[in-house]
Amino acid sequence: MGTKVVAGIEEHFGGLRDPRIERTKLHKLTDILVIAICAAICGANTWEDVESFGNAKQVWFGRFLELPNGIPSHDTFNRVFARLNPQEFQENFLNWISAASERIEGQVIAIDGKVLRRSHDKGIGKAAIDMVSAWACANRLVLGQVKVDAKSNEITAIPKLLKALEVSGCIVTIDAMGCQTEIAAEIVDQEAEYVLALKENQGNLYEDVELLFDDLENSNYSAYTI
Repeated sequence: MGTKVVAGIEEHFGGLRDPRIERTKLHKLTDILVIAICAAICGANTWEDVESFGNAKQVWFGRFLELPNGIPSHDTFNRVFARLNPQEFQENFLNWISAASERIEGQVIAIDGKVLRRSHDKGIGKAAIDMVSAWACANRLVLGQVKVDAKSNEITAIPKLLKALEVSGCIVTIDAMGCQTEIAAEIVDQEAEYVLALKENQGNLYEDVELLFDDLENSNYSAYTI
């Protein structure tokens, strides 16, 4: 498993630029990425946690990582990730996840927005971070996330996330925020199906759907059959 993780990261993170100058490279970028990603998956929340996880699993990591100077310090993890290009990292990470996960035909991919707890800072006027995530229900895996721009909302973030995913043959579910013509069209363009929540604030569309279900009920569900 470890060897596959390294091979996947080396292949799909190949476009990620190493921000360090040559003489400061005591640790391979691949080693840093593998340890950090594994630690995060196992619940590490700080760079100190990542370093502690790496030290606890050093023998296991040593089976497939080079670790020329042992486990990097938490300061090293912090400096490297602080200088990585976030957009490049996200694109490479999504490519890796898409390749590593087995897409199951017909599975449900649930797209939802969540505000990250404790991500705000009232003292400096920093608003909480809002993220839109795609959850593959059958694989029990987050396929990707996109941060909602401060001056925007989930309606503009969802299409960006969809464009980064491979959803053909799947069923995409989104709450009422995603009940938009453009979002539905993007899902159809990717040869997927969708289930979108609908609220009364959609006006004519909501009334049309109500009439449709009334017709079905009154006809004992024989109307509109093919």
